[in-house]
Amino acid sequence: MKLPASLRESRGMIGLALALLAALVLIGINEAGYSRSNGALQQIEQYTGTRNTVNKLLQHVLDAETGSRGYLLTGDPRYLEPYNAALAEITANLDALAKAYPVNTPEAGMLVQLTRNVQRKLAEMDLSVRMRKQGNEEAWKFVLLTDVGKEHMDAIRDQAGRLSDSATARMVDAQHQVEHTLGLARGGIAVVTLAALLAFALYLRQTTRLKLAGEQQQAALQQERDLLESQVRERTATLAQLATHLQQVREEERGHLARELHDELGALLTAAKLDVARLKSKLGTPPPEVTQRLQHLTESLNSGIALKRRIIEDLRPSSLSNLGLTAALEILAREFSERSGFEVASSLESVELDEQAQLTVYRTVQESLTNIGKYAEPKQVEISVRDYSNHVEVEIRDDGKGFDVRAAKPSTHGLAGMRHRVEAAGGRLVVQSAPGRGTRITATMPKLPAAAAAAAAASSNATAAA
Repeated sequence: MKLPASLRESRGMIGLALALLAALVLIGINEAGYSRSNGALQQIEQYTGTRNTVNKLLQHVLDAETGSRGYLLTGDPRYLEPYNAALAEITANLDALAKAYPVNTPEAGMLVQLTRNVQRKLAEMDLSVRMRKQGNEEAWKFVLLTDVGKEHMDAIRDQAGRLSDSATARMVDAQHQVEHTLGLARGGIAVVTLAALLAFALYLRQTTRLKLAGEQQQAALQQERDLLESQVRERTATLAQLATHLQQVREEERGHLARELHDELGALLTAAKLDVARLKSKLGTPPPEVTQRLQHLTESLNSGIALKRRIIEDLRPSSLSNLGLTAALEILAREFSERSGFEVASSLESVELDEQAQLTVYRTVQESLTNIGKYAEPKQVEISVRDYSNHVEVEIRDDGKGFDVRAAKPSTHGLAGMRHRVEAAGGRLVVQSAPGRGTRITATMPKLPAAAAAAAAASSNATAAA
């Protein structure tokens, strides 16, 4: 079933829209997943750094306590070197933690307590070290033996552990967020991929349908084209047959009219001329006026007989039937030269053609000379007939004005009639011309096989005898 064009276009637009939507969704999922994963990874990195800072803080407090106790127990100043270094690092660690946990975060309270306990522990160690430096043995020993330092250290460990656990929990949450984002991206990509595959399948289906519809339309167009070409060929053949038939009918009518003029008008003019001759013999020596009138009448009759003969020759050349093609063409060329005043050179070889082909050659030369006399204004005209083994070539050439063959008006039927006449006889007509370079008309006529030529000659002889 052939779908309407609007429905096919709407389906194609739906498939394109689905593909575009799938691409946009895929890009959106990818960007959203990337953004969330990047944020979660940054949080993991931040919480990892925070946990490391807490561990470093605890380690530095332990290093400070170890250094201070070593100095207290031995009095060796070298133990103060790690103590002093740890004090500087502890301050840096506390500043980093203060930046990591702003005031509005839940861990800010634990950080405040941790900072207070660290400061207390540092104050305790500073007091003991100063007393040891001052030589106050009982004071620093009393401080060292009390449980104050242990309580501060236990509180520091507890608060540092809680901050570390909080950072670890935040890292785990961020990891879960990354996993969740990756899962969503995976599912989204799968869904979008399925949608893209569906859109692609719809596109392929639509493309296949469009291709099939296009092939069907091409087949229908080709069928209609073949039908039109067949009709054109049939009508062209019919018109060609009709034109050939009309030419044959015209030639037959010309022949009939020529015979009528020859028989009827010829008899009348001959009888009138005989009557004039009898009158001359009866009158003896008539007056000059009568003699002049009779002479004028005789000349008028002779002119009428000549006109009758010329009309008959134009209608149906008797020289062609009685003398053959070569003699008929020579007579035609001589009469044309006498009428027009143009020099006509002829080179005519004897050829064997049937009656219809001879008439075609004669009419072609006659029409060519007529056109030359009307339009060409030449100085010289050449007519040639050459006999070859399987064809006859007729050429009419002039050195007149010439014309552009491609710009010839369709309304000029002379050349078209000549071409049709030659092609109807199985030949080919070629017209070559250019402005200022004269015109050359070449007609190629096929020769009949020997048996056919003999049959045509016998038929012609039988017709002439009848």
